[in-house]
Amino acid sequence: MDIFALFDCIISPACLISQAAGGLKIGMLLFLVASGLTLVFGVLGVINFAHGALYMLGAYFSWQVMSVTGHFGLSVILGALGVGIFGLLFERALISRVYNADLLVQILLCYSVVLILDDLVMIIWGDEFLSSVGVPEVFQVPPLFIFDAIIPPFHLAIIGMSFIVGIILWFIMTKTRFGRLVRAAAVNPKMLEALGVNINLLRAGVFMLGSFLAGLGGALAASLSSVVSGMGNSILIESFIVTVIGGMGSISGAFLASLIIGMARSFGAVAMPLFTDGLMFLIMVLVLILRPQGLMGNKKQ
Repeated sequence: MDIFALFDCIISPACLISQAAGGLKIGMLLFLVASGLTLVFGVLGVINFAHGALYMLGAYFSWQVMSVTGHFGLSVILGALGVGIFGLLFERALISRVYNADLLVQILLCYSVVLILDDLVMIIWGDEFLSSVGVPEVFQVPPLFIFDAIIPPFHLAIIGMSFIVGIILWFIMTKTRFGRLVRAAAVNPKMLEALGVNINLLRAGVFMLGSFLAGLGGALAASLSSVVSGMGNSILIESFIVTVIGGMGSISGAFLASLIIGMARSFGAVAMPLFTDGLMFLIMVLVLILRPQGLMGNKKQ
């Protein structure tokens, strides 16, 4: 642990801005994936261990569309939509059958799907690392210099796009009828069903939205790193950490926790590069001890 290196970074505008921008990029991408996971768990009560595989599919779908069309925006949109549609089929064919099943059954089902998808992408795309989708031509410009900190414009675009998606998600969940039904379903689904709401359709819509968010995160990540089978495993762990820290089922909590983890990873790499992953778990443990329901979660009666 090098506290002096962290202190030097904090008092240096260039280092502070650079690491903060990196933390925002990590946090906002993580938020896209984690918000889908916490939404599915909060409403459906399903711990979707296949969520990371959906993120991986988003990256592969985006890579495939980009290789055919050469259009970055189209690759991101179609990649996310493709995963959303896959998620809908996944929910109708499999998840809908285990809503009331034992937790172990749900975990085994989701983990089986993870293994199947990992093998399928290797069969279709091979087991080699695929090069990243790359930076769109419009962002292939000199980096920005803010107090001598080098900030790639595309990273700012990723942060901005993720933030906009977060605002849209907040609007949907708080200002629309669908959002009100989703929040009501998380509290008392039987009451909604008694009032004539098609709870199966609502569940399918929620799972599709969660899958879309995971796919969107994967599609954007494909522009920043290589695409490979199993790439969703690490993001799944981080998403679970975010869900626990922010509070089960809380979108605002997922946003706050994602920023905390993003900054912890970015600044932790300066002070304790060998303990970056451990730092995330340490933060989670502290939250579980001090506030078991999460930062923005509701305390169970």
